Amino acid sequence: MTKWQPFNHHGKIGKVKGSEGGYIVYDEEHEEGARITLEKDSSAAPWSITCGIYGWMVHTRFFGDRKEAVNEIEPMKDAMEKILATLASTASDIEDLHSDRVADFCANFVDRFPT
Repeated sequence: MTKWQPFNHHGKIGKVKGSEGGYIVYDEEHEEGARITLEKDSSAAPWSITCGIYGWMVHTRFFGDRKEAVNEIEPMKDAMEKILATLASTASDIEDLHSDRVADFCANFVDRFPT
């Protein structure tokens, strides 16, 4: 069973706007505290992906076409899951140097998936 589930928009996917001002066409949330959203016609580009790991990072990428954006969703989700696994394994020490490790993973994520 996947840990990613559709984010609940009460049947209004494609009709509600996201953080980038575009219409949300894909939106999933990870049960351990992450979300990834694809928007069409955002204010900065035809397509955007906004993702976040709750309490750690928010990152948005912009794309010129749908295919390019859609092809990036799964690799981004996989990378986010690795960060979430690190968070889970270091939860008891999160105030110590493990928080620096997670911050490094988040910075590497942004480098790997540039705006």
